[in-house]
Amino acid sequence: MSCIRRSVQGGPSVTATGTRGGERRLGRRVAQLYGGLLLYGVSAGLMVRAELGLSPWEVFHQGVSERIGLSIGIVSVLTGALVLLLWLPLRERPGLGTVSNVVLVGLSLDATLVLTPQWEALAVRWPLLLSGIVLNGVATGLYIAARFGAGPRDGLMTGLHRRTGVSLRVARTGVELVVLVSGYLLGGGVGAGTALYALSIGPLAQRFLRVFAVDGPPPGPPAAPGVPVAPDVR
Repeated sequence: MSCIRRSVQGGPSVTATGTRGGERRLGRRVAQLYGGLLLYGVSAGLMVRAELGLSPWEVFHQGVSERIGLSIGIVSVLTGALVLLLWLPLRERPGLGTVSNVVLVGLSLDATLVLTPQWEALAVRWPLLLSGIVLNGVATGLYIAARFGAGPRDGLMTGLHRRTGVSLRVARTGVELVVLVSGYLLGGGVGAGTALYALSIGPLAQRFLRVFAVDGPPPGPPAAPGVPVAPDVR
């Protein structure tokens, strides 16, 4: 049965089948949104525990955390809220995913650190790092494919792109280099994991965006510094 039929007046009307289909898609999108956000925090927590280098924004969060004594997750929440304020002059509009991102990723990160012990052996830390990077790609695919709005850090970069005319690649690379260097100077962890994340997150997210696409073509995947691909979860 077609989910769309013609009404008596000749206009389209949605049948019960179409309504149920829309509700199922909405339910799936909401599940992907929150599952992706929580998993993103888990992936970041695993990378922190690996102590082999973090993604640029997590380097910054960790550096600030070391300086002010708050947990890295709380710093992530506060940074997301401050970045969201920068959307005002850039005229970006937040969505459900934007606001949810600010809170859930940081809390999930802290919860992962509480539940995951520290390890000294590289034989454990390398699998933690690799698991964190792969899960980050899965989380990014889940979250972006849900189509509930960009993350606060993403909106900053796309807003700069629209308002200044610089390419998205330049805006993203510039912002992430600034936060990476700032985080490193503050004491955040930069290492082999940082480079591995930069090289792998784009292809991983591209793959999982296709896997988790709800309908229509998937949006662009995230770009690590220097990688000319579109937005990510943060």
